Amino acid sequence: MAHIDLGVDEQRFPGITGLMRFRPETAGPLNQLAEVLLRTEPHPLSRGERELIAAYVSGLNECAYCRSSHSAFAAAQLDDGMPLVDQVRADPDRAPISGKLRALLRIAAAVQQDGRKVTADLVEAARDAGATDVEIHDTVLIAAAFCMFNRYVDGLGAVAPTAPEAYAAAARRIVSHGYAG
Repeated sequence: MAHIDLGVDEQRFPGITGLMRFRPETAGPLNQLAEVLLRTEPHPLSRGERELIAAYVSGLNECAYCRSSHSAFAAAQLDDGMPLVDQVRADPDRAPISGKLRALLRIAAAVQQDGRKVTADLVEAARDAGATDVEIHDTVLIAAAFCMFNRYVDGLGAVAPTAPEAYAAAARRIVSHGYAG
């Protein structure tokens, strides 16, 4: 049960969904940010790759709800699905991903610890692997935004279902309609 009375059935509206129903005036801008960062097309990173960055950072932050939901969202949009997501979350250095995505995940991990840990060497390594300035920018912003989203969900003690299938319907909705829809 959340730390505050959200006025909703938290089993029906777990995690951030219940929080957003409690404060719809803040939900709009937060959903718009997620929509721009994770779904805007065209973008040099696929929607699945951007969701994977969100899932990775949420895992580093140990936010069960965001880790599970964005893992499901990434898996639904990546050819290799949840096995790839699990590999990346466990060990991005050994996961079968591009060198560019691996370098961007290193930047995301640095942001998760402290934005000042993003070094010129990390940025140069990402560029050497083919990352553009837009990809570097958006990786930093996705990581920073998910640190905020994770702390929002966990700071208010939002309910996080434990069954993976609980996230499947949300994944279908996000893939079909996005965050603002």
